[in-house]
Amino acid sequence: MEVSLSYYLKGKDTPTVKEEEAKGILEESSVSVMPQFGQPIYFSVRDIVTITEGNYRIHIELTSGETLTLYNLGYKYEDFLRTLCTIRNETFIKDMLMAEAVKQSGVKAKFTRTTKDGEEVSGECELRLYETALVLIPEKSDIRRTPYCYLTKIAKENFSLIIETDSGDRIILSKMGKYLDYFARALSEAVNELSLKVQATIKELVPDADPLTVRKAAAMMKEGQAARKEDIDSVCPRLWTAMEEKVKHLENGQEYEFLSSLAVTENICIGLKRGLMGDLTGEYLWFLIPIYSLDPAKPGNVVAMESVTEEEKEHGSATYFFRLTGRKEYPKFDNIDELHNATEIFIKRINRCMLAVNFRREPIYLPSESMMKPHFQKYRIAVSAIPELRKLRELFIGRIIHRGPGQWEKDVRDLMRFNARAENDEVKWRKKLTKGGD
Repeated sequence: MEVSLSYYLKGKDTPTVKEEEAKGILEESSVSVMPQFGQPIYFSVRDIVTITEGNYRIHIELTSGETLTLYNLGYKYEDFLRTLCTIRNETFIKDMLMAEAVKQSGVKAKFTRTTKDGEEVSGECELRLYETALVLIPEKSDIRRTPYCYLTKIAKENFSLIIETDSGDRIILSKMGKYLDYFARALSEAVNELSLKVQATIKELVPDADPLTVRKAAAMMKEGQAARKEDIDSVCPRLWTAMEEKVKHLENGQEYEFLSSLAVTENICIGLKRGLMGDLTGEYLWFLIPIYSLDPAKPGNVVAMESVTEEEKEHGSATYFFRLTGRKEYPKFDNIDELHNATEIFIKRINRCMLAVNFRREPIYLPSESMMKPHFQKYRIAVSAIPELRKLRELFIGRIIHRGPGQWEKDVRDLMRFNARAENDEVKWRKKLTKGGD
């Protein structure tokens, strides 16, 4: 798309450039602005941090810290803004960790989203159903991905579809015409399909569990949510034992047992997550294992994240470690109940964060400098657009690749010593390589 426009470019440490006569060009993944006289501006849609509009002006914040304002677009203003947002959102869909099958797409609707604080956003959008989430793609703003496990209400009212989430958001989808019933049914089926798969896995683990018990346990562990041992025991006492027994017979069983021996057992959490390749990878068990104590001589301020599957040996794996609290804050805890409470808050946060990134690990541990390389530049959008990913990267300590129980345990102890001695929350653990490269 090509349009005539005016612009000004404002930087933090550079003079503002203003041009009244220029040409704007939108391509599949880039934007070009060519003044009649002056230096042209070229950037990838991945260089866009935010797009805002008002008074027929489009403000584009760039990763360079500059803000490009476009105006005098005339009657092409709406088309240009819509096309710019569309190409950026399509890139977002590729980059924002949504690599899973699309179950339904192409449904147009008007949306109104109201947050629990009363903030309201509305507009036209496209709706898509993925295997694990509803994705709303607005014409003039950023996409919104909502995992099915966050949906607390789906109902048809006054020719609209009403969707509510556990965070207090309320989404009204209207003007869907003949697609209203069709989309509502497809959404319901997508949510139910995931629930049935969790129920089936639980029934396989505990064959003599009755249907009500299975449903209660599945509701607690729906699509990827990890639950505490105490909570699981309250509805299905044999499920936790069955999951642990399964883990012990898989490739990483020794690693799980070692971490469990250091952990505060009652706060270990286990979840069931569908693999990113759907039926090809099936479901796997994942754990959050908190390790903390008031005794400064013991390992602490660490939560390990481990996952196991029957295909783990073939695909390779690693254990990921996160800070429970700030490194200067942790030694100040003098009450174990306060640590328990901090852990409970952390578990809920990390769980939502992992669901937000669809359990992708690479953008969590990849150093910032590596994201400048062409192969990893897709993660720059993910980091800028997903606050939960930024939180994961902030809390991340390091990862330890499974090279065998002996070497893995040695690295775990080294990481914990590093974390206990470090004072700066920003520093990460790195494995020290020997001359042999191991």
